[in-house]
Amino acid sequence: MSDQNPLRLVTLVGSLRRLSFHAAIADSLQTLAPENVQVTRLPSVGLLPHYDADVQAEGFPQTVLELGNAIGEADGVIIVTPEYNYSVPGVLKNALDWLSRLPTAPFAGKPVAIQSASPGIFGGARAQYHLRQSLVFLDSQVLNKPEVMVGGAASKLDVEGKSVTDPQTREIISAQLKSFAAFTMQHKLAIK
Repeated sequence: MSDQNPLRLVTLVGSLRRLSFHAAIADSLQTLAPENVQVTRLPSVGLLPHYDADVQAEGFPQTVLELGNAIGEADGVIIVTPEYNYSVPGVLKNALDWLSRLPTAPFAGKPVAIQSASPGIFGGARAQYHLRQSLVFLDSQVLNKPEVMVGGAASKLDVEGKSVTDPQTREIISAQLKSFAAFTMQHKLAIK
């Protein structure tokens, strides 16, 4: 990568809460990313209407088109999500349902990394497994390792300051971002 062409990653957050663990992680990614990696947070998935085929038949909502364009133009996507009832939040699934129907197929072949956090010890692991199933259908290229599942998140994140405060968690996220940058660059070079 050259200084003129940084790797452009976007972050999709599966939580709506302003002071969520996931917003704190997403907002800290730029400071934890390797040099020459630009990380931009996408607009809230809460801005999308509920998926409805009748609405789609009348034309895709502008918010869906804009989200799809941003993902399509990015080199890679980082999804940061909570776990709700052993799965992904409905708002994130709704966003993926809309994006899967765009004729541009913004996730097809797109490198994706997954991060999750929870107050419990599992750190959102079950949500990640379900999310991976949806990403297979979307034909994404998902980074397998290292995984980021932040358990006991309340003691490791500062939601007010929107940062990761635990040194070990910072190291784990930084390691994933370094691997994801390399994974994404390999993908970029392969499609040239």
